[in-house]
Amino acid sequence: MQPRWVVKLGTGILSTPEGNLDLPQIRRLVEQIAMLKGEGWEIVLVSSGAIGSGMDLLGYRRRPTAIEELQACAAVGQPQLMRLYEELFSERGFHVAQLLLTYLDLDSRTLYENAQKTIEHLLARGIFIPVINENDVVSYEEIKFGDNDRLSAHVAAMVEADRLIILSNVPGLRERDDEGGRIIPLVERITEEIEAMAGKTRSERSVGGMATKVEAARIAGGAGIPMQIADGREKEILRKIASGDPVGTLFLAGGKP
Repeated sequence: MQPRWVVKLGTGILSTPEGNLDLPQIRRLVEQIAMLKGEGWEIVLVSSGAIGSGMDLLGYRRRPTAIEELQACAAVGQPQLMRLYEELFSERGFHVAQLLLTYLDLDSRTLYENAQKTIEHLLARGIFIPVINENDVVSYEEIKFGDNDRLSAHVAAMVEADRLIILSNVPGLRERDDEGGRIIPLVERITEEIEAMAGKTRSERSVGGMATKVEAARIAGGAGIPMQIADGREKEILRKIASGDPVGTLFLAGGKP
């Protein structure tokens, strides 16, 4: 049986420097996910990008900063983003299913179980790819602080994933805060030193930065799920991870590789 992955696509790898959707890049990522699906992988996609999708229609040339503007972009952009995913995946024989979650949903036992059962049913059908985003129109936790990093960890725990993969515009956790800093390939345990490294890592095109990714690794690790951070713009990155190539940073969970 092939693994079950939760793959999180961050704002930085779905958008141009101005904040609009990067259509050629999205197509490349869809091709990789569809390839793995065709080989039997079970994939749950946690996707940012709704705000970038709505910016053009609302006339923004750059990503806005006010919460109400971001939420308006998300309201306009979410259906556009899903239409794009459906178009690209259907060309490859798959379909998408949208789930919008808030942290209130995750806190409610009944709502949590309902979402869990829905995802399991979709995965069992084989041809569907659940696409999850925070419901940004009514909840702004992730668009303000985390770019779906922590949400993806909670989803990984919900579906009992074999691995959480966060594809970002950074190649992994660096020892120091510059592009020359060495990538740490393996984190066996999240220590104060690791947290300090993450706290120094920032990116203009990423909402959450490395700190929320390390927090996501902590959440996933608590559920026994390893997490990998990798550069989503690296060629065939998901194939490389599936083949066991040493890319990015792998956070272990209880010794589980």
